[in-house]
Amino acid sequence: MMRTTLRIGLIGAGANTRARHLPGFRAMPGVEVTTVVNRSAESSARVAMEFGIPGIAADWREVVADPNIDAVCIGTWPYLHAEITVAALAAGKHVLTEARMARNFPEARAMLKAAEARPDLVAQVVPSPFTLPFDAAVSGILARGELCEVREVTVTHTTAIYANPAAPMTWRQDETLSGHNTLMLGIYYEAVRRWMGEDATVVSADAAVFTPRRAWPTGRMVDVRIPESLTVLGRYANGARLVMHHSGVESGAPRNEIRVSGTHGSLRLDVGARALWRAATPGAVEERVAVDTAAGDGWRVEADFIDSIRTGAPVRLTDFATGACTMRFTDEVWQAWAGKPGA
Repeated sequence: MMRTTLRIGLIGAGANTRARHLPGFRAMPGVEVTTVVNRSAESSARVAMEFGIPGIAADWREVVADPNIDAVCIGTWPYLHAEITVAALAAGKHVLTEARMARNFPEARAMLKAAEARPDLVAQVVPSPFTLPFDAAVSGILARGELCEVREVTVTHTTAIYANPAAPMTWRQDETLSGHNTLMLGIYYEAVRRWMGEDATVVSADAAVFTPRRAWPTGRMVDVRIPESLTVLGRYANGARLVMHHSGVESGAPRNEIRVSGTHGSLRLDVGARALWRAATPGAVEERVAVDTAAGDGWRVEADFIDSIRTGAPVRLTDFATGACTMRFTDEVWQAWAGKPGA
């Protein structure tokens, strides 16, 4: 029998957990975050004090083994997602894990297998958030065939985060911690996949690491193998092209948009400006698509997770099968560029 109060243990309390998950869970009646464990005892204590969490664990295994905890929220770096998830599901706990799902597709596949072995438990990946307010509008236009034949999907996301060779190392560039996750590739692929309703096949990929070694803030030098710039070409079953360009070395104003081009017009989502534009015919002047973003950014992750636990509603954003598809695409891109001479 389900307890009246759902008790959640936090494993990892990074920026997104503090900004999103903790406030989200605290706002829900009948939900209590009872335990937290972070990378150090000191940081665990700080989070517990700031958010009024009564329990602190010394290790994530304590949280998984605690019979008084119903669900875990995993906010660690990707290198622990698979190990914690598999253990938590085996212990009978619902799992909400931060994106990216895992370091690579084999780890994601192990997570999916563990979830399939426990269909009574909810297993959810934090969804790609940037397009949430626009997903219904874009998906509807495509489903109704208003662009007719889709010919090209183009994703562009660039920043200057890695342009400075002296910038310190972060977990996002450390393959042991992040795996094959590269820049914003997986996050944007998941969003486009929601629109298109299918996976793309990787045709080719090219990437570069311009600063092969960086120092952690502690001074420890580490080899950088995760690309700082990446371009991917893919194909959908109907022949439409998928073109993705992600860069951390583009100085100047960042670019952040997704375009869908069809035989009867196009869509352009300016992600940074939170605006969706449509050209009704090829070459026509774009007109803004009315999408109500005043109510927020579409974030319902914690509410959806709890609703699935309480009602048995299937996970919509994002289930483990979808997360595994994104990780498979990420691995295929990695293999496509890493197998080239000089990679």
